Amino acid sequence: LGQFSFAERWEHPEDTEVLGALDLGGASTQITFQPGVPVEDTNTSVFFRLYGTNYSLYSHSYLCYGQTQALKMLLAALHQENMTAQISHPCYPRGYQENVTVAELYDSPCVRAPSTASPAQVLTVTGTGDPARCSTAVQKLFNFSCGAARPCGFNGVYQPPVRGQFFAFAGFYYTFSFLNLTTQKSLNDVNATILAFCKRNWSELEQTFPEAKKYLHTYCSVGIYILTLLLDGFKFNEHTWSNIHFSRQAANTDIGWTLGFMLNFTNMIPAEPLELVKGHQPGLWAGAVSFIVLALV
Repeated sequence: LGQFSFAERWEHPEDTEVLGALDLGGASTQITFQPGVPVEDTNTSVFFRLYGTNYSLYSHSYLCYGQTQALKMLLAALHQENMTAQISHPCYPRGYQENVTVAELYDSPCVRAPSTASPAQVLTVTGTGDPARCSTAVQKLFNFSCGAARPCGFNGVYQPPVRGQFFAFAGFYYTFSFLNLTTQKSLNDVNATILAFCKRNWSELEQTFPEAKKYLHTYCSVGIYILTLLLDGFKFNEHTWSNIHFSRQAANTDIGWTLGFMLNFTNMIPAEPLELVKGHQPGLWAGAVSFIVLALV
């Protein structure tokens, strides 16, 4: 954003690329980047002036599409397919089983409980380990149609084409870190790794990853969800996939929306260029040093 030049002043670096941000929380997901075209929708346009340079960004937050709420929407959709107490979950490992009440499933504004459902009813969720059916079920959580008027991300929200390098952090990083996909991998390798993981049964996963048992049954569904969100939702493809860097830190500092929010909210990022402050002119310092040397002699 700024650098100290040989001319002894702060300047905006030429051709500096602004990194995009991809955030996946529990309740929502965000995308922010500097597009190569004017932002057509003022609701998604963000203007910043930092260190004397203007930045026009695209930014949008999708409520209910964080990983926790997305998994809840997925389970609710599977339940409403047949409205029985037995739910076959294609994204959960084969052999995995859990019980959940209707009240627990529909305790969020992101899912609407059917009028015929009894809150106290206990639902038995059984994993079937079917990645193809899982992908189909996850796709149904989105509306990818954009119409002819302008480009969009999903659910009809305007989004210009993605541009530049991106940091994907929070839920994006933690899921891909578990799957050993945070190093630069091709999209084919990522697909193959997630597909292979989804086909493993529950007893095998329990033995291999005993320390990760709390969230172990969700990694297949979240992995497929992330792929669907990035490729079909945010419109990355096999050519732009390599621009995504799954990372927890930048310059040894944890990446997170809270840090950026507080920096912006407390006005700690200067709008105008930095200035170099000196106590005296160089000539005065040279004269003072010469005087001291002569006095000592």
